[in-house]
Amino acid sequence: MRKTLVGFMIFAISMVPFYAFAGAPLDAVKTNVNSVLDVLRDPKLKGESGKKVKEQRIEAAADKLFDYVELSKRTLGLNWNKFTTEQRKEFVGLFRTILMDAYIDKITAYTNEKVNFTKEMPLSETTVEVQSTVVSKSAETPVYYRVIKKGNDWKVYDVVIEGVSLVSNYRTQFREILGNNPPQALIDSLHKKVGKK
Repeated sequence: MRKTLVGFMIFAISMVPFYAFAGAPLDAVKTNVNSVLDVLRDPKLKGESGKKVKEQRIEAAADKLFDYVELSKRTLGLNWNKFTTEQRKEFVGLFRTILMDAYIDKITAYTNEKVNFTKEMPLSETTVEVQSTVVSKSAETPVYYRVIKKGNDWKVYDVVIEGVSLVSNYRTQFREILGNNPPQALIDSLHKKVGKK
C-alpha cells in the first residue's frame, strides 16, 4: 500500500447549477484542513503532555472533514451489497479506526509545510474535486480531495495523493480478501488490524 495515501492533510452538487456552489467545497475542505494544522501548530500542545489532546482535536477535525460511510461504500464497491446492515455498520467503524490511526500517525509528523488550495473541478452533477498542493522545502505534492454534498455540508469521500486514490488503493486490497471469502472474513481481518481481537 502506498503509505503516503494516509498522509492526507489530509462533494455532491444538487440539481441546481454548479456555479451556485462555487467556492463552497473548497472553503469547506480548506477550513477543516486548516483546523487540523492549527492544532499541530499550537505551542501549548508540544511534547508528550499535549499528545493526547492533540490527537483528540485532530480526530474531531477529521470527523468533520470525512464521510466514512461514503468512503466505505466506494471502497467496497459492489461488495457493499453483500454486507448485512450490521456488517456495514461494523465495517464503517473499523475502517474509520484504521484511517484515523494512520491519519494521526502521519499528520502529527507535520513539519510546517504549507498547504495551498488551488481550485475546484466538477467531477459530475454530484461531486467536486478540491485541488491542493502541499509545499515543503524539497518538493510539492498534489493532494486532491473528492467531496460530496451531504445536507448543508461538503464531505470528503476520497483523497488522491500524487495521482493515487485512497479508495482505489483500499478497494484493491479488500477485493482480494472478498474474492473467495464472505464479508465476515474482511471484518475479522480488520478487527485484528485494529487490535480488537
